[in-house]
Order: sequence, then C-alpha cells, then structure tokens
Amino acid sequence: MAVAFEAFLEQHQQLVEPIERETAESWWLANMEASEANLERAGAAQKALTRVYADREKYTYLKTIQPTELTGDTARQYQLLFNAFTGNQMDDAVIEDLVDTEKRVEGQYNNHRPLLRGEPTGDNALRDILRSSNDSELRREAWEASKEIGQVVEADVLHMVDLRNREAKRLGFANYYAMALTLQEQDLDTLFRLLDDLYEQTEPVWKHYKAQLDASLATRFGISPEALRPWHYPVPFFQEAPSGSVDLDQFYANQNLEALTIALYDGVGLDIRDIIARSDLYEREGKSQHAFCIQVGRTGDVRVLCNCTGSERWMGTMLHEFGHAVYDKYLRQELPYFLREPAHTLTTEAIAMFFGRLSRSAAFLHRYVGVSAETAVSVAESAEAESAAQLLVFARWVMVVSRFERAMYEDPTQDLNRLWWELVEKYQGITPPEGRNAPDWAAKLHLALAPVYYQNYLLGEMMASQLLEYIYREVLPIGSTENVVISSPKVGSYLKEKVFAQGARLSWNDLITEATGEPLNPAYFVQHLSRGE
Repeated sequence: MAVAFEAFLEQHQQLVEPIERETAESWWLANMEASEANLERAGAAQKALTRVYADREKYTYLKTIQPTELTGDTARQYQLLFNAFTGNQMDDAVIEDLVDTEKRVEGQYNNHRPLLRGEPTGDNALRDILRSSNDSELRREAWEASKEIGQVVEADVLHMVDLRNREAKRLGFANYYAMALTLQEQDLDTLFRLLDDLYEQTEPVWKHYKAQLDASLATRFGISPEALRPWHYPVPFFQEAPSGSVDLDQFYANQNLEALTIALYDGVGLDIRDIIARSDLYEREGKSQHAFCIQVGRTGDVRVLCNCTGSERWMGTMLHEFGHAVYDKYLRQELPYFLREPAHTLTTEAIAMFFGRLSRSAAFLHRYVGVSAETAVSVAESAEAESAAQLLVFARWVMVVSRFERAMYEDPTQDLNRLWWELVEKYQGITPPEGRNAPDWAAKLHLALAPVYYQNYLLGEMMASQLLEYIYREVLPIGSTENVVISSPKVGSYLKEKVFAQGARLSWNDLITEATGEPLNPAYFVQHLSRGE
C-alpha cells in the first residue's frame, strides 16, 4: 500500500505543481491590478486547481488507504492530501459558481474607492482621518465610507456562504465552519473553550483599559463616554489600539520602511533582499489596498504586497509580512513537495506576529530607527503599554470575528447585521450607531475571501509569545534584553532550524512542542498583554 501511495504522490505532484504555480502567479497579478483580464486568468487557474482536488476517483482511492500502514513523511503527506481532497469535493458547476463569485468580490474589494465629500477615497486616507481628525462629523462620514463596500458585496458573500455550507453538509459536516476547522486539524469545542477562557482571564484587564481609553477619547472629542460611537475609535473596526502617550508615527514619518525591514532581519540573521526585489510595496489605483505574502510555487519565489506610508502601522505590517516571507524562504527545499509549506496557518502567523510587534518596541526604535537612547528610554514605557494594548484590543476583535463567523455559517438566515453589533458591543464595548441596519460585517474582507481563518491570528499571537519566552530562556544568554532579541543571529538560526526547516512534517501543536518544549500555552500571551497595566 505504501509503495502504491508513493507512486500516487509522484503522479499528483507532476500534475499539480504547474497549476499551483500558475494559480499563485495569476492571483498576484490580479492583486497588482484588478483588471478584467487578470481576474479572469486568476479565476481560470483557481478553477483548474480546485478541479484537481475535486477528483472523486482519486478521493475514493485515498479513502481506501489505511493511514496506520504509512509512516513518517509519507503518512503526513497522506493526511494533508486527504484533507485537501475532502475540502474540495464539489461538482463542476459549484466550482464555476464559487470561483467566479470569489473573483468578482475580490475585484470589488480591490477597486472600490468610496466617495467622501465627493472624492474617491482609499483605505489609507480613511484611516488617516480616523487616526488624527478631531472633527466628529468628518470621522463619522469616513467611518461610514469605510463600510460602504459591505453593501456592494453582501449578496455575493451570502451566496458563497450558502454554496460552502451546502457542499460541507453533503460531505456529512454540520456546516462549512465545522468542516473547515476539522480540515485545519482544529477542534471547534476546544477552540471556543479557549476563547471563553481568554475572555474570562482578560476581562478585568480589558475593563480597566477600555474605561481609561473611553475617558481619554471623551475628553478629546468634548463628549461624555456614553456618547462615543464607532467612528471615535482609531480604525474602522477597532482592531488596533490607538497611540499611547507618545505617538510613534512621528518616528516613522520620514523613514525608508524597506531599509528598516532589511536591517531588522539582517540583525537576526535572515536575509530578505531577494524578497524585497520581487515585492510591490506602495499604493496605487486598482491595486489591492491590503497586505499579504505569497510564495509562487514551492521553490522560494516569495513576494510581499503592501501599501506603505510613513507610519507605525505600515512599519508593523512590513515586519509582519516579511515574517511570513522568511518562513517561506527558509523552508528546506529537500522536503517532499507536499511538506514544503508551513506546518499550519497559525504557525506562519506566529512568526509574522513575532516580528510585527517590534514596530512598537523602544529597542527597535533605538537600534534601527535611530531614535536617541535618551528618547528611547522616555518612550519605552509608552511603547510597551501600547504594544500590550494592541494585543488586548486584537484579542477582543478576534473574539468578535470568530463568534460571528461561526454563527453565520450555523444560520446565515438570521439577522446578521444585528448579530454583528451585539458581538461588537459585548466584546469590544462599542455602542452601536442608532438606527443603523447595514451589512458592516461584510466590509471585512476575510469573512468573504479567507473563510475560517481569523482564529489563526489569535493562536499565532499565543505561539509568538511562547516562542519569545523560550528564546529568552533557552536560546540567548541569561539576562538578555529585547535589544539582544532583535539583533542576535542566534534568533534566526533557532527559527530556521526549529520552525522553518520542518515545513509541514509535524502537525501544528507537535511543532510547537518540539520548538518550545510544551504544547501551545496561552499563559505567555496573557502575561504579555497584561504588561500595559
């Protein structure tokens, strides 16, 4: 049986490798420019790849195999392929419908520029208003403009939810959300017990932080805390904490973010110059307004898309996306083809989170940005509090998205607009706008195009905290400071050997256990987000 399956693996690789490369290349081009031709090419490639994994004859063959008769890398490849085939068992008409809808929605997200006082306005400009303007009416208009795309895509998003659910139920799952978690090797009940536990553990810290934040915002806008509404918070979805007592944007306003990113990764022994050369880092019309990292094929052709401006947000985003990039770059090329990827979405998110946090670090500001030692000391307390606040704010945001997405797939016919605001009010403490009944949830791209993904951000943050504490304890000299963490090649060597080089040989929790000596432990994350008290 093992010999027959190894022959299957070889044949499958020969079939799928060029299709995977074309799928990634065409998707990259569609995000560079969401033209009709680029979107059509990306859609055709995605359909071809989906059809490979929709092959019922091959799926039937895989179901005949006894996994216990396979060992090592062969057994792991079997599990990954079985999950991939399971998740794509769709009729051809469904594939056509789903991919066409996805590409149409992707083009709408990329091309949509809402009118703000008569002018088409991009995401960066809307965020700038919510970050800096003291004009409540302008802020409200900017916030509403940021949600406009939700009304444009709502019907298509619900259509995709229906298609995904229908196919998942046909395969015997309760709904698509349950299926997707299972195929990601995650357990629904365990995940939501973890979210509940984190909610309870962080509730005192959150209430203290939110009361202070609301008092500060009320003073800024000359209103009572009870009068605060979503547009008084610093970003469209309140998934990021506002600046601390020291505005870190001032340190990045005139900086070359590419050079700073290269310097940081050089410091820890990870060269990214080849990735920078293949990347597209600045905003323009027709280009995706978001950020991501992609590997075209599994041979080290790694690229990053950003829309950089001179701000702490985009510095953090650059460090984050190139965390994904170094993971992909340093995957061991000797690995079998189907293991030449990160162990899991959450493990690559963990590396991205590990580095992305540094934009708020006083040590990073001093060593790489050139802030004087005296100034760095003066901003250190504010920077640490802001970093902790960011972890806290983001944890609450993930609770909103994860619970909403689960409920949406369990019953997409319910009043989703009302559900969204109930969850926002409960977990983020934001009062809903009076009389508003709009699909604000659909303005969040992940709910449409990256389904059942968001929990991995929070799990990644937990893993990032666990990695950091292990590095302090076991990799660097005793008593090492953050300055050593961001400048020692030992950090890069450890990550390359214990995380990147393993590829997908291990399941995500086995990888964490091997890399840190224990399974995923949220205690380190709770410890880090409590430092801002």
